[in-house]
Amino acid sequence: MVSVRYIVADVDAAIAFYTERLGFHLDLHPAPGFARLSRGGLHLLLNRPGAGGAGQAMPDGRSPAPGGWNRIQLEVEDLAAVVDGLKASGCGFRSDIVTGNGGRQILVDDPSGNPIELFEPFSPDEPSPARRTSGGSPPAR
Repeated sequence: MVSVRYIVADVDAAIAFYTERLGFHLDLHPAPGFARLSRGGLHLLLNRPGAGGAGQAMPDGRSPAPGGWNRIQLEVEDLAAVVDGLKASGCGFRSDIVTGNGGRQILVDDPSGNPIELFEPFSPDEPSPARRTSGGSPPAR
């Protein structure tokens, strides 16, 4: 099991987003400032700033805050369909779908501005653009 912690402004809004739109399961919600969700082998720990040990200010006065660019990556089978569904429910995206060496991806923000990378890998029958043009071995992802 792997755990990732996201700092969120509103734990209840984050729970709704991750469970209703991205297929997570609510495992634990013992207090308003914390919840643990899961999807496959991933635990997602949600903390409100100031709540629990992970939400406390650092000795130099800096406080945990949502946002940034570090992210979890969720693999999906039909990226375009997932994006259409998320857009229909009002989700915000940082970009359009982009194509890389291993597949296609897009960044969607949770309600607090934390990014989630939705990734659709190329199938073995659909080699990446890099493999089609280079003729070499597949690039590492």
